[in-house]
Amino acid sequence: MTFPWLTTLIAVPALGAVLTALVPAGRGRLAKQSALAFALLTLGVAVAVIAQFEIGGDRYQLGEQYTWIDALGIHWALGIDGIGAALVGLAAVATPIVALAMWPEADAERRDPKPFFALLLASEALILTAFLAKDLLLFYVVFEAMLIPLYFMIGMYGGPQRRYAALKFLLYNIFGGLVMLAAVIGVYVQSIDAGAPSFLLMDLMALDISANAQRWLFLGFMLAFAIKAPLWPFHTWLPDAAAEATPSNAAFLSGVADKVGTFGMIALAVPLFPVAAQDFAPVIVVLAVVSIVYGALLAIGQTDIKRLIGYVSISHFGFIVLGIFVLTGRGATGATFYMVNHGLATIALFVIAGFMIARRQSRMIADYGGIQKPAPKLAGAFLIAGLSGLALPPLATFLSEFLVIAATFEQYRAAGVIATVGIVLAALYVLWLYQRTMTGPVPEENAGTRDLGRRETMVVAPLLALILAIGVFPRTVVDVIDDGVAPTLAEVDVESPPPVVSVTDLVVEGNDH
Repeated sequence: MTFPWLTTLIAVPALGAVLTALVPAGRGRLAKQSALAFALLTLGVAVAVIAQFEIGGDRYQLGEQYTWIDALGIHWALGIDGIGAALVGLAAVATPIVALAMWPEADAERRDPKPFFALLLASEALILTAFLAKDLLLFYVVFEAMLIPLYFMIGMYGGPQRRYAALKFLLYNIFGGLVMLAAVIGVYVQSIDAGAPSFLLMDLMALDISANAQRWLFLGFMLAFAIKAPLWPFHTWLPDAAAEATPSNAAFLSGVADKVGTFGMIALAVPLFPVAAQDFAPVIVVLAVVSIVYGALLAIGQTDIKRLIGYVSISHFGFIVLGIFVLTGRGATGATFYMVNHGLATIALFVIAGFMIARRQSRMIADYGGIQKPAPKLAGAFLIAGLSGLALPPLATFLSEFLVIAATFEQYRAAGVIATVGIVLAALYVLWLYQRTMTGPVPEENAGTRDLGRRETMVVAPLLALILAIGVFPRTVVDVIDDGVAPTLAEVDVESPPPVVSVTDLVVEGNDH
């Protein structure tokens, strides 16, 4: 029997959540240290798992399958493909960074920080399970269960309207989850009709489901994933949650947790219902383009820095969904790569904004200005994070956005043109935000703004280093993603085109010279 690497990867943060919750009251520092230690241990296990992933090997590797409810064909079934490997890496890297960034935020709340960090680890365990689950009911269970720790993280810690934001987040996502439950049951009924009741993904992908049934089932899954992502017009919970949650909590929510929605689209909705995916692709492309432009326009008009970043995320999620539903190899690879890069860029923006808010005690952009003079390192880090948000080469988001736009022009030229407008708008909101907060004369109340400290540098430096390193050397990540994208596209009878690798080679060669 081989070592259960994937179960171990999930068990480590789950155990960490329990032990952190058991830390005695009044030992807040110990709770923080416990959470950070388990997050780093999870990162180590994730590195070991990804190192064993073999490009060109089986579709799902390091598989584990144990009977859960035999009568219904339900299993604890795990496996990792190229798409899952990229997102597991994102979650494992992000969690210790977010945990370290949360230290002063937890202190500022003037309450026991223990639940804050225990909930973070519990969320990580559930998110990792979603990326690895190869039983549809198991995926559904963790898809819904992750709402619980995220709800309490938003509702217990943050701004004055945090309870409202948490409830809105919960109601939206529960509604989507209940619709998806009906679709999950529908897929199971299809397997019963085929004479082989099962929730295993490989069994369900092999079913011959009628086109009409696929359409209804696809809509059930897609609604839940569109809310989770979120995609316009199901997006309205995110700006409230981003504004009212603590900055690091908002970073984890938008940078990591919401990727479960877009992961579900590419890893479940498309391969399970290939006919429906092709039928609804034009409509979803329109919604994605609306998300891109709508999110960018509203970001430009914001006066609250955290709400602005929330609308930026809505725009970027539009690019991710667009890449998925152009249904080409270049688009799918670009979308998955975008999930990783958006996660890193968004976390960097939120945590640096959190450092600024902690100094000035205000989320209002108008209360800033001239920060680059007293705090040049803080301003420089914010500029790099912002430039990553607008996909400036050679930062990581450039190649992912390039692949998505190129694929869109091939399939839907008008959508490609409109999506390009979103790139122009991104330059406006990023550079305008930087100008309003960092440049110009220094108001008296900002003159004493302190620069990044040692702990803050430890938070920001790995993020910025990864953003630059992946942008300069993208091939390792892209090759892993390609390996997961190819069989997904095969389900919809689309061949992954050679230019995906060629573009990467071009970027790498250009950087070498």
